[in-house]
Amino acid sequence: MNRFLTVCYGLVAYAVFLGAFLYAVGFVSDLVVPKTVDTGIALVPSQGVLVDILLLALFAVQHSGMARRGFKRWWTRFVPAAIERSTYVLFASLVLILLFWQWRPIPVIIWQVRDSAMAVVLLGLSFCGWSIVLLSTFLINHFELFGLRQTLDRLDARDAGAPVLRTPFLYKLVRHPIYLGFIIAFWATPVMTAGHLLFAAVTTSYILIGIALEERDLVAQFGDEYRRYRQRVRMLVPILRKSS
Repeated sequence: MNRFLTVCYGLVAYAVFLGAFLYAVGFVSDLVVPKTVDTGIALVPSQGVLVDILLLALFAVQHSGMARRGFKRWWTRFVPAAIERSTYVLFASLVLILLFWQWRPIPVIIWQVRDSAMAVVLLGLSFCGWSIVLLSTFLINHFELFGLRQTLDRLDARDAGAPVLRTPFLYKLVRHPIYLGFIIAFWATPVMTAGHLLFAAVTTSYILIGIALEERDLVAQFGDEYRRYRQRVRMLVPILRKSS
């Protein structure tokens, strides 16, 4: 029964993540969903900036803090290891949903592409970024990344085994294609408002900080294997080899 409940928990966490991810596409693209980065109740710009930064900071602290190796060691004293990743994914998704709900638009237009063909190209580029994000997760094991495989391993009483450094396809071009996809998705827009610019700038800054923290953990986990990979492949710019 405990194993069955573990899988159910993992499925619920994954469903919440999937809903939040799909909503994020519409939120950033300002399409389809009822509340986007450019819609909702606008406050005085200074107040809107404060609310939005606090929401982004909350996501950054939760998302980065719970991902650290030290936190995981402490956290799994209370939460079973089989649902640790699912719990992380669930919390991150809930904080993201809170951000969507409470986000305050700042409708001042920074740029607007009036040529319809170019606007479609930029929107397509944004969707390309989201596609890179999704593809990159499947390249390294999508269901493990979002905690579902761990719960299924618990159901079958399987040992997950030692972690393996996977670098297929896009990971041979850049070390962090998921983050690259997010950056493309956030910045490629035909209409850039001050609110969207704030979202894109802060999340990009967080991504760069998150990469530094994540790579520190990866070096600690994989040692020289990851150091050699870091020497061969650039972080975000898709060039196969670094110049000497």
